[in-house]
Amino acid sequence: MSSVELDAPDGTVGAYLAVPEGDGPWPGVVILHDMLGVSTVMRDTAQMLAAHGYMTIAPDLFSRGKVRCVPGMFRELLGSRRDGATVRDILAAREYLLKDSRNSGKVAVAGFCLGGAFALLTATEGFDVSAPFYPSGRGNYDEMLRGSCPIVASYGQHDPANIGRGPKLERTLTELGVPHDVKTYPGVGHSFANDHSGQALLRVAGLGHDADATSDAWQRIFAFFETHLATDQPTTPTP
Repeated sequence: MSSVELDAPDGTVGAYLAVPEGDGPWPGVVILHDMLGVSTVMRDTAQMLAAHGYMTIAPDLFSRGKVRCVPGMFRELLGSRRDGATVRDILAAREYLLKDSRNSGKVAVAGFCLGGAFALLTATEGFDVSAPFYPSGRGNYDEMLRGSCPIVASYGQHDPANIGRGPKLERTLTELGVPHDVKTYPGVGHSFANDHSGQALLRVAGLGHDADATSDAWQRIFAFFETHLATDQPTTPTP
């Protein structure tokens, strides 16, 4: 586990890299943080993915300053723009994994909230799987996801930012013929898979961690990864 730097088109981006034990090759995962950045929770998640055999990198999408980055990030999401700095940073993280001789040639993207939205936005950009948790954004899935890689998505029933969006995403992916596994967890809200500090206050706001839903979501994701990141599966072409 180490800190690395990515040479992205818009400047250097810091990142946290977690590598499985052994020699590989391993499939990769680019994991995208929520509004709290590359927190302890995000680093722990990267280490968990590495323990399951996935070479994982968590780029710091706030590397150029949170105040500076966030407005541009939301402009990218609201405009469904794939030509912005955030997407370029994410693709730089993907290329970092692909250039490592220990990578199997397969890379997924996963993310939470803000990062989940970018995991969906970049699902058409050469990744082999996208795994968003409660993605923020407009929910304009029919516009965003033509030509998407397979998607495994997780929502909370009581997430005020995503009311009805789990079923909407599932309908859209079915219509587009994109392989998918979409589940909306009953009784949980936004951020159910992130065990951030201050859980008592978060639960008051309907944002608390739920261990059972989190465990089930990761079981689904790993099963999906095993299918779609296998080396005998065709690689998603880079646009």
